[in-house]
Amino acid sequence: MKRVAFHTLGCKVNQYETEAMEELFQKNGYSIVGEEEKADIYVINTCTVTNLSDRKSRQFIRKSKKINNESLVAVVGCYSQVSPEEVEKIEGVDVIIGTSERNQIVQLCERAKKSSEKINVVRSIKTYKEFEKINIDEIKSKTRAFLKIQDGCNQFCSYCIIPYARGPIRSREYQDIEKEAEKLAIAGFKEIVLSGIHVASYGKDLKRESLREVIEKISKIEGIQRIRLSSVEPNLIDDEFMKTMTSSKNVCDHFHLSLQSGSDSVLSRMNRKYTTEEFMEKVEIIRKYMPQAGITTDIIVGFPGETDEEFNETMNFVKAVGFSRIHVFKYSPRKGTPAASMDGQIHGDVKSKRSEELIKLGEELAIAFNSKFNHKKLAVLFEEKTKGKSNVYEGYTTNYIRVQVPSPNDIIGEIIDTKFMDVNALHIQGEIL
Repeated sequence: MKRVAFHTLGCKVNQYETEAMEELFQKNGYSIVGEEEKADIYVINTCTVTNLSDRKSRQFIRKSKKINNESLVAVVGCYSQVSPEEVEKIEGVDVIIGTSERNQIVQLCERAKKSSEKINVVRSIKTYKEFEKINIDEIKSKTRAFLKIQDGCNQFCSYCIIPYARGPIRSREYQDIEKEAEKLAIAGFKEIVLSGIHVASYGKDLKRESLREVIEKISKIEGIQRIRLSSVEPNLIDDEFMKTMTSSKNVCDHFHLSLQSGSDSVLSRMNRKYTTEEFMEKVEIIRKYMPQAGITTDIIVGFPGETDEEFNETMNFVKAVGFSRIHVFKYSPRKGTPAASMDGQIHGDVKSKRSEELIKLGEELAIAFNSKFNHKKLAVLFEEKTKGKSNVYEGYTTNYIRVQVPSPNDIIGEIIDTKFMDVNALHIQGEIL
């Protein structure tokens, strides 16, 4: 049997798209093998958010040829969409696909294999208006399923390359979303995560369903016990949206609100569409309807021109919000974005120092949030066995607290009431009730 291996970098959307491409290969008689194994075809699904992700993509391209010099290498995704000429120059690349035409990947790879020609089908994505149908039909055994409902972004934050890699917003037709959600429910998934590049913009291009309506409809599908949103913009949150969230009993009380900076002057240079005051108003609306909600976020340190005072503003604002978890990123200039040519680029040592300070604060806030639930009972969806520990399982609460419990029985895929016993920064030790 022909063999294909995948290496996936980046976000949950990329991981979803890799699963869909794996399925296309399987339907055409290929077996999926590990990325370290010998394969006939290696597919690298790339990310281009940072310079590091570009470098990792190039490294695996070269590694693939070392594993099997006779293999065909296909480079797919955001890096190849933004820098197709750069990818084409990398020795060993046979097929280059951007963030469209992925549903043709098997045919393109087989064509390249037969003709020995290098194929590059990357084209401008600026005018794309249709959501590319690349569905998952055969559900793999997991407990939490990512359901892609949207692609593209129209925000054009000054630091971000994604609008150039993914194109304008395109929403998936609700009928397609519903079909896949029903398959996931039948397959036994307890939780569905609605995913996309800019989920908050869902429906704006269709001028029909909104994200709120999608949530309402999916929540009524029998068997789905949890609905979770991936990252959303603060401007999505209002009373009407939160009323929908709370009226649907299976919607998780967890919001990943992208902050990026707690300084209004930095937010303005980033071309973010809100102020810290407006962001705090959204947090207060969430907590009015869901008092125990976990609110997580992303923050960039070392953005061009960020002064010590502006960084301190971020630290103070983060404390004021009281996030349950923070993901910290050091600013990485991306060629082609406005921020890359801004004055006041920050030295790497300064970025590292600020990153360490913010990560430490994030851990303190995580402990403070988790501590609210010590010796209390919350439902946990157990997802996997804890690595390196015998008969210990871990999973997440609806408000996204990671919990570990000992159990003599396999509890993966089960939602179980759990008493929280011991708190630390990343997870809680629990006891099954």
